[in-house]
Amino acid sequence: MTVVRPASHVLEYGRLIVRAPVPAAALAGRVAVTYHADHIDPTTGTGWAVTASGLAEVVTQEDEAAHYRRTLVGWSHGPHDALLRIHPQTVDGHRFAHATDPAQAPDARRPTSR
Repeated sequence: MTVVRPASHVLEYGRLIVRAPVPAAALAGRVAVTYHADHIDPTTGTGWAVTASGLAEVVTQEDEAAHYRRTLVGWSHGPHDALLRIHPQTVDGHRFAHATDPAQAPDARRPTSR
C-alpha cells in the first residue's frame, strides 16, 4: 500500500486532482485510492473532514499536467512529484461545529454524508 503525505488538491469537473510527493512510476495504471483532507481550527475546534475513495490514475497529458502544476502547490519537484486524477465513487464528509443552542447539540455533531 502506498501512503502519501502531504498533498494538495483541487476538485474540477467532478474529478479530484491531487499533487503528491510520490514517484509517478509507483502508481502505474488505475489504482484504488482513498484520499482524506481536513481542516480544524485549533482555537475553536471547528472545521471539516472529507474522505473520497475511487479509482485514480496519473495525469500524463502534458498540457493538463502543466495546468495543475501551476494551480497546486507542490512539496517536491522532479521525479517525486505526481499528479493523480481520482474519480470519486464514495465521498464522506463531517463538519465539526459548536451548537449555539444546547438543544441543537445532537444535530451539530451528526456527521453529514454525500
